[in-house]
Amino acid sequence: MSSDPNCVFCKIIEGKIPSRKVYEDDELFVFHDIAPWAPIHFMIVPKRHIPSMAQVTADDAALLGRIMTLAPKLAVEQGCRPYPAGGFRIVVNTGAEGGQEVHHLHVHVMGGPRPWLKG
Repeated sequence: MSSDPNCVFCKIIEGKIPSRKVYEDDELFVFHDIAPWAPIHFMIVPKRHIPSMAQVTADDAALLGRIMTLAPKLAVEQGCRPYPAGGFRIVVNTGAEGGQEVHHLHVHVMGGPRPWLKG
């Protein structure tokens, strides 16, 4: 599994930087955002270092599918009210102009009562 020794998310996944873990399996690590924009805000991160959505290939389709099917389950477990009255938002920032601050693919999952800090 590839890792970048200078990547903050790789360090979190390796346990070198503490986090509030939500979920972990062989491919994914999920933790609460340290600067949440919403009452519920966590990130789903592949353990393999992928810099952004711009580097995703067809070989990553199953991984992305796992992320997207895990998000609703974890959103409800973390306190998001069920669809349709409740719900959540999924955001993937890509590159500088897309607002990406950490260059390791990560999927933000945000929910909870409105208004939110951002978005």
